[in-house]
Amino acid sequence: MFGDLAKSIFGSANDRYVKSMQKVVDAVNAFETAVEVLSDEELAAKTPYFKERVAGGELLDDILPEAFAVVREAAKRTLGQRHYDVQLIGGIVLHRGEIAEMRTGEGKTLVATLACYLNAIDGKGVHVVTVNDYLARRDAEWMSQVYNFLGLKVGVIVPNLDEGKRRAAYAADITYGTNNEFGFDYLRDNMKHERSKMVQRPFNFAIVDEVDSILIDEARTPLIISGPTDDKSDLYLTVNAVVQFITEEDYEKDEKSRNISLTEDGTEKAERLLEEAGLLVGSNLYDYENTQVVHHLNQALMANVMRKRDTDYIVKDGKIIIIDEFTGRMMEGRRWSNGLHQAVEAKEGVQIEPENQTMASITFQNYFRMYPKLSGMTGTAETEAAEFFEIYKMNVVTIPTNKPVLRIDENDEFYKNTLDKFAAIAKTVKEHSEKGQPVLVGTVSIEKSELLSDFLNKENVEHSVLNARFHEQEALIVAQAGAPGAVTIATNMAGRGTDIQLGGNIDFRIEAELGEMEAGPERDKAIAKIEEEVRALRARVREAGGLFVLGTERHESRRIDNQLRGRSGRQGDPGLSRFYLCLEDDLLRIFGTETMFAKMMNKNLEDGEAIGGKWLSKAIETAQKKVEARNYEARKQVVEYDDVMNDQRKV
Repeated sequence: MFGDLAKSIFGSANDRYVKSMQKVVDAVNAFETAVEVLSDEELAAKTPYFKERVAGGELLDDILPEAFAVVREAAKRTLGQRHYDVQLIGGIVLHRGEIAEMRTGEGKTLVATLACYLNAIDGKGVHVVTVNDYLARRDAEWMSQVYNFLGLKVGVIVPNLDEGKRRAAYAADITYGTNNEFGFDYLRDNMKHERSKMVQRPFNFAIVDEVDSILIDEARTPLIISGPTDDKSDLYLTVNAVVQFITEEDYEKDEKSRNISLTEDGTEKAERLLEEAGLLVGSNLYDYENTQVVHHLNQALMANVMRKRDTDYIVKDGKIIIIDEFTGRMMEGRRWSNGLHQAVEAKEGVQIEPENQTMASITFQNYFRMYPKLSGMTGTAETEAAEFFEIYKMNVVTIPTNKPVLRIDENDEFYKNTLDKFAAIAKTVKEHSEKGQPVLVGTVSIEKSELLSDFLNKENVEHSVLNARFHEQEALIVAQAGAPGAVTIATNMAGRGTDIQLGGNIDFRIEAELGEMEAGPERDKAIAKIEEEVRALRARVREAGGLFVLGTERHESRRIDNQLRGRSGRQGDPGLSRFYLCLEDDLLRIFGTETMFAKMMNKNLEDGEAIGGKWLSKAIETAQKKVEARNYEARKQVVEYDDVMNDQRKV
């Protein structure tokens, strides 16, 4: 109670910290008029001037106010965008090696230019880390207008670059790339025999975009460079055939930890089957000679029971491609280790690639901890603030929005089973779409997005489906998801990084409709017409209530739910969000089955009936917190193991 009272009088620690930066913001604003009157050449000449000052012993903090004012003016002249004061605060936070939590649509890409420019002044290089190649290319192209104007070089690291181009990209003042590319380049450099063959320079400063996705969600999987071992395809196929005879009574599965083990009866049955297949030495499965067979049997069980097609992976062009459980994107080139990938290939009847042995590996935690200064930005980090501080020593700073948030977040609605829930969702979507409100529906797997698509087809609702299958059209679909009455189904909000603008995205429309048209008065006229149309559509959508975000179930992590919600109500737009749940959802089925709450629901809910309420949303949040804590423990263990290896790597 006293805490709440103190907070209401003095503000939270975060509010006080943000307020303390206002002095720096005022200092930046004081330079604005002096910088505005400079010619383009004079503005660009500020870069060598700053370099001289830093070489003469001044600190980056000393030149920060003027440097930020120069970047703001350069952005106005090249991009037509002026940094807001809250974006300047974001830039200061990044420069200080902290995490800037900024809501979706607040312009994080532009915020990064401030800290990038300032930290590139001393010539040691700045890395900007993005979640996928599309964003690395897009952000590098888009923001290089500012950097090039001010005389800085920009490099971008994408797959399949040759070594010369990679070295040149790392030698640039600012280098954009994905976490995987940076990490693999580090591992490859460590396998080189001569220093001159290395592509990376010593680490200096990195800004990680979508920092929660890269440093937390992906941190459970280490990066591994491997080489081939002997081909054992026949063994996988034989063991897979054996597993087909093992039934549900023969094993116990623990969905919380995603483990599976044979019961005593199951083990006996497996021994008989393996003997018939000629794979068992002696009659006891757990004899030393059968170690390899036990391993393959466990992996085949895991592949057949615990790894589901269209949820954990898809089959594309005769290959098994893993789907990232957090972003819903295909992870091309990634393979499960310890023979699990081969077991899934045997299960699906596609060509079995030979197993690999590890030559070099590192976790993202240890890779990013090598940077003397590391900062990050995202829309959702507050729920993981403790982990960011414990593992990376980074504070999370929540930055206020430029305009107040007008989105209405409604309580969750609860149904007895999936079919009731999806029928209700389809009706709600139809209702909102017909009154001209765009709807973004978030699902947790491809399978669920396709099931919902069938329900919407029955209701004759036109819609786009965005999941790992149609990953090429991702940015295009997301860009037009704000058009009046548009309905978009997205798996785990694929398409982060592309803004949903009410009324549709002007730039994408110009690209699509006028791509071939030559510059001139005709094109200008056509652009003006598109801009006018979008303005009218935007007004219609605002009147209909803005973007309606509908979650079809709660995710294991509150952050993913918040990311979905955050797509609506950007930059002061109106918006609405609501989640639909049922007892068959994974989160409730695995983590909430034995609760009073689940038993009560089963008894009291009629088919097709819905309930909602604050206490219900609270109960769900408690389940999510439990899962988050468990996942954190798993990541902590990975990093503790890797710390030992890291000591050897440093030697």
